[in-house]
Amino acid sequence: MQDPAAPDGFLSGDVTAEALVQANRIILDRVLGWRDLASIAEGAGLELSPAAWARIEAARRVVDALVDRGIRGYGINTGVGALCDVIIDRSAQQSLSRNILFSHACGVGEPLGEAETRAIMAAQIANFAHGHSGVRPQTVEVLLALLNANILPVIPSRGSVGYLTHAAQIGLVLIGHGTARHGTELLTGREALARIGLEPLVLEAKEGLSLVNGTPCATGLACLALSRMDRAMDWADAAATLAYENLGAQAGAFAPAPLALRTSPGLQTVGARLDAWLAGSELLAAAAGSRTQDPLSLRAVPQIHGAVRDQVEQLAVVVDRELASVTDNPAVSGTPEAPEVHSQAHAVGAALGLAMDGLAVAAAELAAISERRVDRLVNPLVSRLPAFLAGDSGVCSGFMIAQYTAAALAAECRRLAAPASLDGGITSALQEDILTHATPAAGKALAVLDNLERILAIELLAAAQAYDLQPPALARAPRTDALYRRIRARVAPYADDRPLNGDFAALHTILRTTRP
Repeated sequence: MQDPAAPDGFLSGDVTAEALVQANRIILDRVLGWRDLASIAEGAGLELSPAAWARIEAARRVVDALVDRGIRGYGINTGVGALCDVIIDRSAQQSLSRNILFSHACGVGEPLGEAETRAIMAAQIANFAHGHSGVRPQTVEVLLALLNANILPVIPSRGSVGYLTHAAQIGLVLIGHGTARHGTELLTGREALARIGLEPLVLEAKEGLSLVNGTPCATGLACLALSRMDRAMDWADAAATLAYENLGAQAGAFAPAPLALRTSPGLQTVGARLDAWLAGSELLAAAAGSRTQDPLSLRAVPQIHGAVRDQVEQLAVVVDRELASVTDNPAVSGTPEAPEVHSQAHAVGAALGLAMDGLAVAAAELAAISERRVDRLVNPLVSRLPAFLAGDSGVCSGFMIAQYTAAALAAECRRLAAPASLDGGITSALQEDILTHATPAAGKALAVLDNLERILAIELLAAAQAYDLQPPALARAPRTDALYRRIRARVAPYADDRPLNGDFAALHTILRTTRP
């Protein structure tokens, strides 16, 4: 479904034509797109259409037929991992599903945030709704009820090479174990279910494996990363225009005709955005012709920001394809009369791992150029402004150390941009002897995005401080003036009178929740 709010037609999520948005709820019929899933992560409700429920029910009937006929199926009537050739008789299949959750729930570290947890749960439901997993409808109903009540399993953020440990924590709550959070309140799994009037589930054959299987962990986090990147790209363009105007750069670099000489939709989009932001600037008019060309951190904004947009557009296609795919192993198909079970490797998230590594690099690129613009704003050798934007240079340090912070965060981005998808590794006694680390790649991309947002906050604050030091006779462009006033409504000018990190945090919140 095309998102009418999508800026400049970018990242429109076209494959979501069969997901309907009504009154802050999304109805899943066939396919969700990344924008839909990100909306759910950020608080929208989720419902399934009758057709989706029918697919889930039909797949369960196939699993029941496989069990009744004793047809071998991985994780249905066999062990898992290196135990895949151990046959599990019917009397022990409930225990197998339950034990899979307990044995796989071994994540460590700080828990995921609310948005990350909601994203993973929504991606799980979307995967089941394809109708090839074979979980019972009542299992999906409980998962959906917890999501819509915002009673969320506590998921340790570390310890997964793929998906197992994260997803097991969700499954535990469904059977009355584990821990859930409702607002600031911690609940046992049984208490969480009781709060929505439900009893713990007793899982049937295959359900334990389906609850920990597939790529929903990486897919959900990837959708959230795309949403944050989409917003950050707009803020990066806005921050660049404020720096550009303060530094008296040459507006001709954004002229449509010369930019059109290079083929890049992203470049054209960024050029047009910068041109619109800076239209009517007296500060730029006064600087016209003052230099032949600007440094690359200013002159190459359309080329660098535009390349990032082009890259992210391609990565969004990969994530939407993942949402449109069945990623359970095994997958089931056929009918109860002719049931089929397929052991394959659709749960391997190689495409997502590569995509999220790419997103981390793209975000790190935006962070790098933003930090360079911060340096130019505070450096008196190139800014033509008071040193470090301090009103009383020497007594006051101004934004000197703010640039240090931006440099440290940019360096961390470069370290985090190393590919997770190449980490490899061997698990389960050589049965799982190649790992693609999609979930860690998505988590790493989110960490880079957090740094990017904080660097952009520093750039925006430095630019606002620079405006306060400009000649009052020269007017800002109307759009940059509006953003300057918006910043100043939240953060006062800086005079070495308070810790700057509080200002950074205030603006970071704006970047996380709004657009420029």
